[in-house]
Amino acid sequence: MGKLALHWQIIIAIIFAGIVGSIVKNFSQDGEAVALFGIGVVTIFEYVGQLFLNALKMIIVPLIASSIIVGMCGIGGSGARLAKIGSRTLLFYAVTTFFAILVGLALINVVAPGQYEGRPVGDLLAFESGDASAIQEKIENKGSGDVAEIFLRMIPPNIIKAAADGQMLGIIFFCILFGFFITKLSDELRHPFAGFWDASFKVMMSMTEWIMKFAPIGVFALVAGVISKTGFDAARPLAIFSLTVLGALLIHALVVLPILLRSLARVRPWAALRAMSPAILTAFSTASSSATLPVSMKSLEKNVGVSNNVSSFVLPLGATVNMNGTALYECAAAMFIAQAYGLELTFGVQFTIVVVALLTSIGVAGVPSASLVAIAIILGVIGLPVEAIGVLMVFDRVLDMCRTSVNIWGDAVCATIIARLEGEKTQVDLE
Repeated sequence: MGKLALHWQIIIAIIFAGIVGSIVKNFSQDGEAVALFGIGVVTIFEYVGQLFLNALKMIIVPLIASSIIVGMCGIGGSGARLAKIGSRTLLFYAVTTFFAILVGLALINVVAPGQYEGRPVGDLLAFESGDASAIQEKIENKGSGDVAEIFLRMIPPNIIKAAADGQMLGIIFFCILFGFFITKLSDELRHPFAGFWDASFKVMMSMTEWIMKFAPIGVFALVAGVISKTGFDAARPLAIFSLTVLGALLIHALVVLPILLRSLARVRPWAALRAMSPAILTAFSTASSSATLPVSMKSLEKNVGVSNNVSSFVLPLGATVNMNGTALYECAAAMFIAQAYGLELTFGVQFTIVVVALLTSIGVAGVPSASLVAIAIILGVIGLPVEAIGVLMVFDRVLDMCRTSVNIWGDAVCATIIARLEGEKTQVDLE
């Protein structure tokens, strides 16, 4: 009997975590936390889950640095080819993120989860009752400095500090430049230097494979910890909002992206989705694009058949700048809060939300709940109270898991399309 595949191990771990988490939650309803040997079970779950997350985060910076540099060296010294791949990647990321935002905006406008029986749900969500017209007056052009800060982070004054702080946008920009100028060295210097980074990348991938052997344990602990604390209950408006967001994410992931895959790459979308299932499930459990990056690269190269030259350039870049699910959620959350306050947002204001969501999603860190910071920026830009963001925390973890999964799937779709446009054959090509 063969060894159970990793994605099946993770699925079993998630199901088991749901059962165990529910039991712990039920036994904790009397106010007494369930303990094991004097230590709270939830504390144990969180501790084990944090160990797994720390192990993944430990390898992020060296993995991203080595993979991008190797990818740049693999593309070669041809500035034309690099420009072509880079421009195609960024264009695809921008277009798909824009589509995702529009899907979320359309569904929020149609369902209107911020209203119940024609009335705003602000009172049900314990929003402070204030003059809606006063808030409406704040909706004006402001907050451009916050958006500009995203681009400023692209060029950090201290790359070591940027690495320590996890400022991935700066690291990626530096590594792209570093790898590009390696290709400009003479053969005598370039080959040993490129060999060093290639060996470093292989070491990091080996470390990744070893860490991922513990993924089912880490996934179980993370999911069980969340369910043990929050259970499956939530207020009606937030439940409707969450279902609306999930519906929009599903439309983007299962309709928009597969259409692009089939039409542009001429591959079988569902075969590609199955091939990326280990990475998508890891993203769902960790809610971290950065932490999932090692699994994404392994799944894309071994299961889909995309070359390392493409994956090592496209995926690390996507882990920072391609946030389809995050941008969709940011836009939907801002619209939901506006509806809950009873505000009428004009087309111009909604367009502002779209633009700001597109820009802020670029700078969102690939860690759990990082998009809440971006939502705060959007609320500030359109003049809504930032304090309202607190109500989103009820379902944020579950939604974070789902939107991160969409982010990872979007990265894989982009890399597959880029590889096919570059003339590569994959294991999911149409017959």
